[in-house]
Amino acid sequence: MLISSARIRRTDAGEADVVVVGAGPAGLAAAHRLTRAGLAVTVLEAAPRVGGRMATDRVDGYRLDRGAGLLCPGVFGPGTVPGAGPGAWPPHRARTAPPHDPHAPGPGAGLTLRPFAPGAVLRAGGRSLRVGDLRTTTVRGRRTGPQTRSTRGAFTAARALTSARSRAEMTDALDLARLRATLARLANTPAERLRSRAELPAGEALSGRGLPARTVDTLIRPLLSALLSDPSLTTSSRIADLALRDFARRGLSVPAGGAAALPELLAAALPQGSVRTGVRAQSVTAHGVATDRLGTLGCRAVLIATGAREASRLLPGLRVPEFHPVTVLHHAVAGPPPPAGLSLLVDAERRGPVSHTWVASAVDPSRAHPGRTLVTSVVLGAAAARPVSALDAAARPHLAELHGVPTQEWELIGHHHDPYAVPAMPAPHDARRPVRVLCGLYVCGDHRDVSGPQGALASARRAAVELLRDFGLPLPEEERDALLAAA
Repeated sequence: MLISSARIRRTDAGEADVVVVGAGPAGLAAAHRLTRAGLAVTVLEAAPRVGGRMATDRVDGYRLDRGAGLLCPGVFGPGTVPGAGPGAWPPHRARTAPPHDPHAPGPGAGLTLRPFAPGAVLRAGGRSLRVGDLRTTTVRGRRTGPQTRSTRGAFTAARALTSARSRAEMTDALDLARLRATLARLANTPAERLRSRAELPAGEALSGRGLPARTVDTLIRPLLSALLSDPSLTTSSRIADLALRDFARRGLSVPAGGAAALPELLAAALPQGSVRTGVRAQSVTAHGVATDRLGTLGCRAVLIATGAREASRLLPGLRVPEFHPVTVLHHAVAGPPPPAGLSLLVDAERRGPVSHTWVASAVDPSRAHPGRTLVTSVVLGAAAARPVSALDAAARPHLAELHGVPTQEWELIGHHHDPYAVPAMPAPHDARRPVRVLCGLYVCGDHRDVSGPQGALASARRAAVELLRDFGLPLPEEERDALLAAA
């Protein structure tokens, strides 16, 4: 049941109860939860549009994400994505739909996720090693988790081994069988058990898992690097295990319409006039925000939901992590599309600057006009900082090898380099950093949790819980269980 905003005492007529600084997914999700609780919320965004790092540029009919853009459907838990109409939060609206699905919800109906099928194809020496998510099954009417010893899985592995025509094919089949067994074990391990494991850098932990170095170097390292945007694998092994677990259980997706679809949906679900773009916060206190255009906005509480660097400017002393840089390249392809289809191609041998690439217009047709092809590629690590002309020149032969087609005629129609794209999560990593600075002053974002939309949304839940408790307000009934579980 919603709490009427008329029951909430305001310090001054017309002032907001809460001012949220930052209109990325964390700030918008928190604003929606607070609005649901009956609070009057104003969201300030310095940029001319919402989204933060989840931004999508529109260029000549193409939709070009500024970030890596890979999502696991599991990040969208209950109460995360609003559906049609103000105040609606049906979790089933965050759905995964194939690109040809004529029943996918349209604009305003909820978020649609376009899946990769299979989850990834690792390219090594001209060979394609297909690694998909481990699907759930139904046994006697009850859904079960991924199966570690299914008859079908054993038969598939045995057939691959017995049909191998060369030593290389036999090696690939063995490596894939080991990788799938590892993913199956992680998929069936409770998340809390993984969080309690000894914590090491992910790259160091892989060497102690009892797997051959070849399997680790050719399959697991490149896959993890793509999932974490961390080619050096300094990320906490706990975070790495959870990332592989999510991949095994749910696969990978991209939002239909581009990464900006999520923040735009969140913003559209807020009351009209709640979001003010082009307004930069200059300083904050527990009772107001000084801005460059609107003067000082009084309020009862302030929630800072910016990136870590901007948050530390507003809150001196706030810890700023290291970052993993990312560059995204977008190429328009004339003629037939590359044969990758719905697959995410990952370079298993790291023979060029591209970590992973996909035919974006095949996975999500809305990213290009019908009959046109868009290929999106991600560059990680030191190579991401190279000048775009040199990077594009080095990427083209690499992309030709990965996609198996000539790339000389591909047109670079967009690129984006972000040196602060992904907050680093080295061991030991605290995935539940405090979101309450003091009564009336709060902070959220993926730098308070885990990197990416999952951490942004989780920290938004925690910040909303803390703020509502300080205000002495009960949680909305339909979200209480989900919020308390995340708190």
